[in-house]
Amino acid sequence: VPVIGGKDLDLHVLYVEVTKRGGFNKVVADKKWREVSSVFKFSPTTTSASYALRKHYFTLLHHFEQVYFFKHEVPMFDKSPGSCFQAEGKIDAKFDCGYFVSLKMGSEILNGVLYHPNQQAQPSSSKFGAQSCNAIVPYYSPPLNNSGRRNRRRRRNGDPNRPKPNRSGYNFFFAEKHSMLKSIHPHREREFTKMIGESWNNLSPEEKMVYQEYGVKDKERYQRQLKEYKESIMTTSSCY
Repeated sequence: VPVIGGKDLDLHVLYVEVTKRGGFNKVVADKKWREVSSVFKFSPTTTSASYALRKHYFTLLHHFEQVYFFKHEVPMFDKSPGSCFQAEGKIDAKFDCGYFVSLKMGSEILNGVLYHPNQQAQPSSSKFGAQSCNAIVPYYSPPLNNSGRRNRRRRRNGDPNRPKPNRSGYNFFFAEKHSMLKSIHPHREREFTKMIGESWNNLSPEEKMVYQEYGVKDKERYQRQLKEYKESIMTTSSCY
């Protein structure tokens, strides 16, 4: 059961409050998540409660809503024999709040970010609690043009130990939204950039700050690793 503000989330209450307002898509369109959040009477110190409710509802209750509330005849899971698959995962890099990971599924390689909050960190060190980092964000690299291929060749020919550049809060939002849109509209990928940009503009400042915090953490990771990288180069040079 998800935990928000130190308390277990009542999924039944969440389902009732969302469906009586017309369902997930209607609540998103009407921007009613803060209204739904007020029903739970979270502590004033709880940050991004409306965003957390939206995320948990989509992950845990959206399929249930489509089948039982709207009576859509859509199977929740593919039970065909060919639905089983094997996957291999690995950690590509580490930073303060988690890992950059990759997952190989058949011939397809997926990249993402696995977050795990540092439980030893003081609450005052960040405006957001550990829960705001507790997420898995898939990341799909955009198709490379000729310039992108040249840049990649340069990186391959350069030092492989050089840390990966940091990503902004919008980059993290783009990755998460792209994954969701791909599952809902697999044949409209050319429209994703515009759709994601519009979704970002419709976020409240509170919701944007969640992703911007991810960007801050990743920038801190990059700066720390870059400093260590430069120091290692200087140390190596001084040995000759």
